[in-house]
Amino acid sequence: MGIIKLRVMLASLLLITLPATAAQTDILSIEHYVANESKVPSMAGAMAQIYVRERVASDGISKPVVLFIHGAGTPAEVAFDVPYDGYSWMAYLAAASYDTFAMDTTGYGRSTRPHSMNNICNLSEAQQQDFIPAVIDATCIADYPFAATTIESDWDDIDAVVDYLRKLRDVEKVHLVAWSLGGPRAAGYAALYPEKVDRLVLLAPAYGRTRATNRPDSLPAPGVAFNKQSLTDFTANWERQVGCDNQYMQPVMNAVWDAMLESDPVGATWGTGVRRAPATTLWGWNQEVVGKTANPMLLVSPVHDAQVPAARVRELYEDLGAEHKVLLDLACTSHNAMWETNREILFDASLQWLRDGAVDGIQHGELRKGY
Repeated sequence: MGIIKLRVMLASLLLITLPATAAQTDILSIEHYVANESKVPSMAGAMAQIYVRERVASDGISKPVVLFIHGAGTPAEVAFDVPYDGYSWMAYLAAASYDTFAMDTTGYGRSTRPHSMNNICNLSEAQQQDFIPAVIDATCIADYPFAATTIESDWDDIDAVVDYLRKLRDVEKVHLVAWSLGGPRAAGYAALYPEKVDRLVLLAPAYGRTRATNRPDSLPAPGVAFNKQSLTDFTANWERQVGCDNQYMQPVMNAVWDAMLESDPVGATWGTGVRRAPATTLWGWNQEVVGKTANPMLLVSPVHDAQVPAARVRELYEDLGAEHKVLLDLACTSHNAMWETNREILFDASLQWLRDGAVDGIQHGELRKGY
């Protein structure tokens, strides 16, 4: 069976003040770190510290557990716990009697980052140009020309956190909520360990119907180690997905970006400030795997999403073997739906699904909301 992994669990109460509604006043923020023997190629066998943020009501009552899993760029505590009144998805569910957690896989946010992510020369040549000549010069050479992480290392990080939460809260299963590349991470994990997962909510899941089933013959996979996003990149990517009036508020965008830089103190010093994210080698979670998946699943497709087209989410819905599955077509939203005006429709639908296994009484079928 190989080496038995050592997993160390630490937690501390965060005394932080966030803008809060009256309903959120008694929602605590707690930090956890889960130590896991890494499967990341460049640091295999080393101990990685996986950061986990908890939001929970202070009443001490036992609650169902929800684990949020991030996408390809934004760390989980930024994606799901925005420090702006009424925009924390985690706090919304915590106020509805769930114990919510958000984790950063290796290479993201406050979790351990592979050393390859500290070298600007390991970015693509195009992304290096943003730092010339202030930081690098023409002799910039990559010292790790491979993708920094893999979907397998992500699944292993998730398993360490899920086992930690099952023990911490004495539960057999946890719910999973995921965004974008969090789809392959969360639902791919559920396919491996269905006995540990209850219901799933996937926002704009990055499904690959024809993705390879097996890991590549050779790892690590050649390529850039990581990528960066500046405020200019972030703004342009969001703006190209705006399709209706008042889709988002500028103060919310500002709050998200400020939290992004706070989660990456090294990247914040590069140029005018960037967030870093590892390149991840993917396999699995394809038509064959999805067809065998029985976990109930709510799929949310934002209508103006230019990163995960609606057609890909529909393919996932069609291929999914679960008896209970709902496809929600969400109006006036982009890939960043949880940060936008119609987020409350998304939050409410996720609550209904986790609580009832249905949205508006529907357990199997399609819905359009917000139009």
